[in-house]
Amino acid sequence: MIGRTPQPSSGALQQQAPWMPPPIRNIEDTGLNQIVISDLALKVIYFGGVLTGTRISEIVKLPWVGVLDSALEFLKRERLVEVKGTVGGVGEAGTQFQITGAGLVKVKELLERSQYAGPAPVPLERYISAMKAQNRERITVTPEVMKRALSHLVISEKMYSKIGAAVNSGKSMFLYGAPGNGKTSISEAVGRVVLGSDIWIPYAVDVDGQIIRVFDNINHEVVESAEAEVPTRVGVKRDPRWVRIRRPVIIVGGELTLAGLDLIYDPINKFYEAPYQMKSNGGMFLIDDFGRQQVRPRDLLNRWIVPLEKGIDYLTLATGRKIEIPFNVLIVFSTNINPADLVDEAFLRRIRHKIEVGDPSPQEFVEIFKRACQAKRVPYDENGLRYLIQEWYLKKERPFRSVHPRDILDQLIDIARYLNRPPALQPDLIDMACESYFVQL
Repeated sequence: MIGRTPQPSSGALQQQAPWMPPPIRNIEDTGLNQIVISDLALKVIYFGGVLTGTRISEIVKLPWVGVLDSALEFLKRERLVEVKGTVGGVGEAGTQFQITGAGLVKVKELLERSQYAGPAPVPLERYISAMKAQNRERITVTPEVMKRALSHLVISEKMYSKIGAAVNSGKSMFLYGAPGNGKTSISEAVGRVVLGSDIWIPYAVDVDGQIIRVFDNINHEVVESAEAEVPTRVGVKRDPRWVRIRRPVIIVGGELTLAGLDLIYDPINKFYEAPYQMKSNGGMFLIDDFGRQQVRPRDLLNRWIVPLEKGIDYLTLATGRKIEIPFNVLIVFSTNINPADLVDEAFLRRIRHKIEVGDPSPQEFVEIFKRACQAKRVPYDENGLRYLIQEWYLKKERPFRSVHPRDILDQLIDIARYLNRPPALQPDLIDMACESYFVQL
């Protein structure tokens, strides 16, 4: 049912989202007070040793002029830092700072509360408004959009329609069927191509002095472009505490637990890590191998009832306080297990779209095989494919799977390389490849 060719760019499907991080001219524009910024800068200097103003600015993601210069001036007046020297030719930002004895006493007090010393956080209310603003421009999927976006996959017209309707709902999708037919590939293609333009997320969020780290290099792909830096006037640029990323597509499998769906508190460093669904805000959260987690499927579905119905998720701080977070996530459940063995009908009704990803038709299988041959540079031979289908599918009553062409060709290439032969769809190579690939269960 599915075969891959190079994917089209998501930029062709929708214009860039209009929301942009606002400029920062002074401390008030940050939404933080001078004490918070000064404390963060002090911790950064403590961990870094001797740092220039420019380097401090790079670490905390705040401009020197109008923000950090005032904070460092305050730290100097309080005798918490002192000037070590200057780096010539770069102005006041080239001043080198180091912590003083009084600063060491102060920073130990700060580290007892939190050891966070990274990009300055964004106030929670600003994060909420930014996520809402960027969600309004979510793309509306049409058949033309689907075909342009997923042209690299071999999908039937019926499947196009089902997936398109599910994406337009923006809520939830349940993909089920035999393994190897592309449930994960469909989900990734939808998430990375169909969902729309890039978005801005903060490095971290502040909740009354508690830090929640949102951005991470594993789950978020940074967009590097000239548009990421938008000057509004000389010396004033957009808020650098926001990073531009591609719409997130976060995939978890059997390792998922209910604890991983709430704020994760680090008792040593004393700050929080955002849960999966907060990191996937504005994009897709794919729960792969649904039903194979240590937690019961029913408990996982129960966890999503309120967010799916209200568009709000409730997260709990270590103090017991609950906070509301926008829930603009397309949740996809993907499973190889019979849905009837997972949950009852009443629970499945809470999932908006249920889509069976079945075996490819003979025509689809042939098309997938042709694409796989082209991708792997194996000469396509109609007679060789006919032999494969006759001997290893029809005679053995084996169903087609979308993943078989890719895997069989990989086996065939490995064997041909060992035999010092060019890979080709010849009966002996096909037989050896299939004998080492298929297992009679």
